[in-house]
Amino acid sequence: MGEGNTQHRVLGGSAIEVSPLGLGCMGFTHGYGAPMDQDQAVHVLHEAYEMGYTFFDTAESYTGIDADGRTAYNEELVGEAIRDMGDDVVVATKFGITIASDRTLTTDSSPDTIRRSVEGSLKRLGVDTIDLYYQHRIDPKTSPETVADIMGELIREGKIRAWGISEADEEYLRRAHAVCPVAAVQNRYSMMARWHESLFETLEELNVALVAFSPMANGFLTNGYDASTTFSDAADYRAAMPQFGKEGRRKAQGLTELVARLAHDKQATAAQISLAWMLCKKPWIIPIPGSRKPARLRENFAASQVTLTADEIYTIDETLDHMDLDVFGGSRIRENS
Repeated sequence: MGEGNTQHRVLGGSAIEVSPLGLGCMGFTHGYGAPMDQDQAVHVLHEAYEMGYTFFDTAESYTGIDADGRTAYNEELVGEAIRDMGDDVVVATKFGITIASDRTLTTDSSPDTIRRSVEGSLKRLGVDTIDLYYQHRIDPKTSPETVADIMGELIREGKIRAWGISEADEEYLRRAHAVCPVAAVQNRYSMMARWHESLFETLEELNVALVAFSPMANGFLTNGYDASTTFSDAADYRAAMPQFGKEGRRKAQGLTELVARLAHDKQATAAQISLAWMLCKKPWIIPIPGSRKPARLRENFAASQVTLTADEIYTIDETLDHMDLDVFGGSRIRENS
């Protein structure tokens, strides 16, 4: 702990360099209300690139219905945006799940599905090669060896540069990695969601990066929400997340106060402390917070300039160890997307 932030981070053994923080693009079309106007979203992505973001995360399943009743494809808007960016841009996308209208999730990582998915993603992104291609969730019907074998074929064919797994456990990671080296694992990780820390030793051993999604507990750790906050849009996932409810806020009060104190001491914001906490833990952790707001993107990126010492990180973790927190994706409510 306490290695500090670095200018760039590397996606495991792939040697692919990315900005210290990436941008999770899901919210432009999926999960946070109605899709954003595509032209406006592309403009925001261009602004993010100018700020220093070079790592953009999307997925074939990140779709929504726009104001005209048409399907908004996240990959398409990301693809449109990156056409005007430099050669340093790294794009990650994902295959292997479908999300129903009731938000239930179906997994399918069969070889035929992967082949169809990669061709669809290449077309929507408008690229010849996908930099990082994730299995979006483990499919119990398909072995990790089978998935890894197909990933190796796609790398040799030049369709992808590297691959990763989202929400992987140790056994699955080791079995897959033995067939075709895994560059990154993308797991939910934040001060409120630490159950994947048991995987850290394995990630370090295998030289696999951790890409942390929901690094601020879906925005909760920004300290920008209170009892008056409501999420009225049926397409906004946060309405059902326990950390935003009355009991969730009560349980997290000690955490929000701790983050606020640290933010004051470091002349930073709560969001920056939440991100710096993981950036300063390991040089191979890459958080990918998302936002539609350029001001928030700028604030998040500046977290790479905030340093927490090993002692400060230890104190935070010790405090968290004694907290009973309600958070989406935890033991009480499992994730559906």
